[in-house]
Amino acid sequence: MEVIGAGLPRTGTLSLKAALERLGFGPCYHMFELYDHLELIDRWLPGVPDTREGWERLFAGYRSCADWPAGFFWRPLAEAFPEARVILTVRDPRSWYDSFRSMIRLRVASMAQEAPSPEELEFRTRFARIQPLLRRIAEETFGAGGFPYRMPAPQPAVRAFERHITTVEESLPPDRLLVFDVREGWEPLCAFLGVAVPEGEPFPRLNDLDAVRERFAALKTSL
Repeated sequence: MEVIGAGLPRTGTLSLKAALERLGFGPCYHMFELYDHLELIDRWLPGVPDTREGWERLFAGYRSCADWPAGFFWRPLAEAFPEARVILTVRDPRSWYDSFRSMIRLRVASMAQEAPSPEELEFRTRFARIQPLLRRIAEETFGAGGFPYRMPAPQPAVRAFERHITTVEESLPPDRLLVFDVREGWEPLCAFLGVAVPEGEPFPRLNDLDAVRERFAALKTSL
């Protein structure tokens, strides 16, 4: 593991994934890896690793990570891989909350759809195995029960968001941490990672809300 993404979901993690892969730090482990490769769920079971060897087995084949569930474990990952650099993606807290809430609503609506296709039903059954871990992650982050069916109110959610940023910033030395808004583009990211800026290429601007819609729509026809 060479690069650890410590930002919360909906802070540009999908754009970061694409950027890291373009810069040679891929594959990058993102929540979408679980959607596209359901067999990876088994690596999280029966429990989260507590050794470097365990993390290496879980992330075998990946050189970087971003988004939940991996990003929630930024601290043990930073301890297990002291040579890895950490990127904390950030954005305006209120716009983050609105975006995160939209993402959760989309996922809940998709999973609650009546008369699912056989492919959708199989996906739900297999993905349900990691839901206890995702609930634990959300509840430890926001301190709210019932997730994902009940989102915390804006004020406590934004406090949790800001608390997370402060905790990461105070836990790592400046030379190991990049606080990064994806709107800044290639330059700060490439400088931090010590690689050249891709000449003539725009920075990836990917919306994972649209990507989730596409993935769930694809389940109507195939898994």
